Amino acid sequence: MPKSAFYIFLLLIFLQIQNPFPAFAQQNFILKGVIFQRQSDFRLANAQILNLKNKQTVGSDYNGTFSIKATLGDTLKITKKDYADNYYVIENQKDAIIQLAQNIQLNEVRIVGQSKKQELDEAMRQYRGQGSFYNGKPPALAMIASPITGLYELFGKTPGQARRFQAFSKAETEQISIDKRFNKEVVKENTDLTDAQIEVFMDVYRPSYDQLARWNAYDLINYIKTSARQLKDGKAPPPLKKLY
Repeated sequence: MPKSAFYIFLLLIFLQIQNPFPAFAQQNFILKGVIFQRQSDFRLANAQILNLKNKQTVGSDYNGTFSIKATLGDTLKITKKDYADNYYVIENQKDAIIQLAQNIQLNEVRIVGQSKKQELDEAMRQYRGQGSFYNGKPPALAMIASPITGLYELFGKTPGQARRFQAFSKAETEQISIDKRFNKEVVKENTDLTDAQIEVFMDVYRPSYDQLARWNAYDLINYIKTSARQLKDGKAPPPLKKLY
């Protein structure tokens, strides 16, 4: 082989290494795809798909499908409100199957729960403003210092309402604490249950306030995963009756 031909051969090999996709594959084509919610068959509409190379942006339709101009090697960025961003590298012209993970809105749960607790506290303050100074449970010293106030706290109408509301407020506050740690988002993140199964799971396996108080994060996740297996195996216990 002549030396010049050998050098040309080496040059062609070098160019092929630098450009792994053949020249004909660099032509534009229309890539079709569909966006799913991760770990489910739920299709996501209104997701934004951006081709980072040619800057074209399209949205997924009602069925979660989309079409976008692309070439092999392009990267797509997929975004949607309340979902984590995802990136997809186009390696062939087959339909793209892309999944988005739903964000866990723990902060939002905390804010809503705190707002509700503030409402309960405000209602309790209003009862005190009506004269129920001890929430219907006067201490012994109050009976001695102010007998009329003490009797009112024991037998008055407002104190009775205050006691009932205080019990309700305590139960509601405990449920808010449970919701912060045991909610659908956490179950979705740690199991492969369907949406319908999660609805059942949330009712059947909802832990008590005392249970959660004893559990750390690892204990809770282990409980969720173990209980999910029981549910899928048909070993779920009957739902507990709510006492409030």
